[in-house]
Amino acid sequence: MRLSLFLLMLSLFLFSCKSGKTLKNKNSHTVLAADKVTDSIKTINTLNFETEPATETDAPSESSNKAFNIIDFAKQFEGVKYKFGGTTKKGMDCSGLVYETFKAFDISLPRISREMAKEGVQVYIDDVKEGDLLFFKTTKKRNIISHVGLVVTALPGNIEFIHSTTNQGVIISSLAERYWYYSFSEARRIL
Repeated sequence: MRLSLFLLMLSLFLFSCKSGKTLKNKNSHTVLAADKVTDSIKTINTLNFETEPATETDAPSESSNKAFNIIDFAKQFEGVKYKFGGTTKKGMDCSGLVYETFKAFDISLPRISREMAKEGVQVYIDDVKEGDLLFFKTTKKRNIISHVGLVVTALPGNIEFIHSTTNQGVIISSLAERYWYYSFSEARRIL
């Protein structure tokens, strides 16, 4: 049953998009990631890693349980309006959401997204797990990390993350959405 569902999702993933983007995985194989883009195909260059990126493990661990607890905690902020520098239910920004969420589990992170991007270990996009952080370059120059989100769903072709946006506040978005797909910079594992 699971295999049939997986194959159905895979076929929809491969044949339903008009456009896609190639990503290099750790074995230099090309992996197709779904997006909703209808213009030209772009290629992301292989990321330069300071150390060997983490890989996925199959065995459930204490860190995976902690990841789901962290995700549940973050989801309580869904619908909270955006407030620059905010860290409460009265309003919060993207790094405030991640900072407060990890702080609730005694995990200390820097307060701003570009500093958070120096923490943990970098992971390949095809190895992303729930609880990992996604970093984005959303400024006009697009040369600095300016946004962060917490991965809440990590399935092949479907990576969703919770974050705070200036227009909609705390929401869950998909990496397959055009804006986030092209703004994506890197993924990091803290847990």
